[in-house]
Amino acid sequence: MTRTGFLGDLLGQLVERRFMPFRASGDKPMARLCAELLSGEGEVSSMRLAREILARYRGLDADGRRDFFRMLAEEFDIDPAAVTEAAAAYAEARDAVALDRVVHTAEPRRQELLRRLNHAPGATGELVRMRADLLRLIPEDPALARADLDFAHLFASWFNRGFLVLRQITWESPARLLEKIIDYEAVHEIGDWDALRARIDPPDRRCFAFFHPAMPDEPLIFVQVALVKGLPGSVQALLAADRPVLDPGTADTATFYSISNCQAGLRGISFGNSLIKQVVELLRMELPHLRSFVTLSPIPGLAGWLAERAEAGDPAADGLSRKTAATDVGFTDAEALALRQLAAHYLLDVKRADGKPRDPVARFHLDNGAQVHEVHARADLSPRGLRQSCGAMVNYLYDPGAVEQNHEDYAARGSVAATRGVRGLAKAAADAAAAAARAQKETVEHGKPAA
Repeated sequence: MTRTGFLGDLLGQLVERRFMPFRASGDKPMARLCAELLSGEGEVSSMRLAREILARYRGLDADGRRDFFRMLAEEFDIDPAAVTEAAAAYAEARDAVALDRVVHTAEPRRQELLRRLNHAPGATGELVRMRADLLRLIPEDPALARADLDFAHLFASWFNRGFLVLRQITWESPARLLEKIIDYEAVHEIGDWDALRARIDPPDRRCFAFFHPAMPDEPLIFVQVALVKGLPGSVQALLAADRPVLDPGTADTATFYSISNCQAGLRGISFGNSLIKQVVELLRMELPHLRSFVTLSPIPGLAGWLAERAEAGDPAADGLSRKTAATDVGFTDAEALALRQLAAHYLLDVKRADGKPRDPVARFHLDNGAQVHEVHARADLSPRGLRQSCGAMVNYLYDPGAVEQNHEDYAARGSVAATRGVRGLAKAAADAAAAAARAQKETVEHGKPAA
């Protein structure tokens, strides 16, 4: 396998459309410019209007951007009466003409506006950044979510897996790209250039990213991989500055230890599933002796759940929760076992109202067909690792022969694939919780602890 994606680079050069700086001019209201863009037919005039609107948008302050999105939500929405009329006509005629009318009237005008804005050079990246602004505003103005439906709908098509290019990031990659890997790392912070080099340059390390031809210099998502012997149980060991560098020919396991989404404006557009599966295939081609493909993943919801358990009177959870505030943590063996048991119970048994696991990282990997393979205490003792999961981490196993069935079982029945060992840990935690509940009930009913 080459370290550069020749085909990807060639494709990027063929279709690349870099942003062309454009200074806004004139004082027409944005609503009028948008209406003119929708009504225009000429390609040149449409491109000029698109560039003008994007330039005007970049110059808006926070209030101006909020007003812009309100305009999209209100003035470029569907006409409910027209949709109702078209649907009624289709119910009678059931022909292509009537169906086309339904489709046309049911699509908000802002959706076509976004398509036409995308005609401008470099507009795709501008629209991704525009959606990032919109997502930040929705919590305080939920009505704007109507406009986001159209961004999400279009991005799901524009960033379809068939358009994405997988490239390996190496120390020889352009400096501007390496800077973005440092900036976008969302799981384990990269402190400086030396730390970055230690992640991507040694022969037992890999980094891969997805790119889109319209944004050739912007990674969409990237994954960092460590080639190791055996099952990794500590991110400190994986990232230690003085760790011995392993000959890739002697590795038996590829560990995906950090997956970072790079573009806030593409939130909800899933690339991770395709990224992991394609990297697995590339590594199997390069290193056919690899036997296992696992993650070493955080458990970001664990500390919050333990705090809830502590408030409810669980002494084990209370003791572990106190560890999150410490800066120099030493887990006893008993505490480490308790943490592993509670973490396994949380991953396998604690669900949301829709029946899916409460933990977001678990939902991602289980939906991709992974198995909960092992749970580790003392795995991430960084301040962030302690704060989000008391230092616990989990291995998800990607078995190429089982991922499809695991995914189908999870999607259809919510079944969580897990090893017998992890199930044993979860059962121990559940049994301890049940015993504590019985003891508490006995105390309430009889005024004394249960025997």
